[in-house]
Amino acid sequence: MMLPKGMFLSLDGLDGSGKSTQCRLLAEYLKSIGISVVSCQDPGSTEIGRDLRRIVLHHKGDLSRSCEANLFMAARAQMLTEIILPALDRGETVISDRYLLATMAYQGHGSGLDIPGLRQATLFAAGGLIPDLSFVLDISVATARGRLGANPDRLESRPHEYHERVRQGFLIEASRDTDRIVVVSAEASTEEVHTAVLSAFKTWRALHELA
Repeated sequence: MMLPKGMFLSLDGLDGSGKSTQCRLLAEYLKSIGISVVSCQDPGSTEIGRDLRRIVLHHKGDLSRSCEANLFMAARAQMLTEIILPALDRGETVISDRYLLATMAYQGHGSGLDIPGLRQATLFAAGGLIPDLSFVLDISVATARGRLGANPDRLESRPHEYHERVRQGFLIEASRDTDRIVVVSAEASTEEVHTAVLSAFKTWRALHELA
């Protein structure tokens, strides 16, 4: 794969961490300084992604762990082809609400799928493309669940212990690549989290402009 021209950023974390809000705020900031931004949701930004999202999050029957993981990866592969790569090739910045870290945390550490095998599969489905900079919004399970609505989906409905494994999974994955993955506490206010995200982004950008 040829190297893309634009920046690729992702934000991840537990449901209830505020990642979607932070994606929007980061996009607004980048646009305010003249950077063209394409925002996407993983899964859900393509027609196929929306169909697969409905199955994974709202299917009434059982889904095997591997089926669930493969549905997420299929949606991501389509989003990569339809949205991410074309935008990067145009020199635009892409901000993804979830990406590879979500699969590793939820289906790997949370559901217990083989971590090395899953890592290889996620990279294959993504064509080897990883974000230039990723944020993990870290938050306690209790706080995150307290922010969720009254009608949780399949994943949100799983027990506390599952979400604790997912949270630890995000932190473990972040610790493997500290130059590229920044952990930000999401326990603070929306404005404070946004300030921390912007600070980390500006530091990263300055370092890479000097490189």
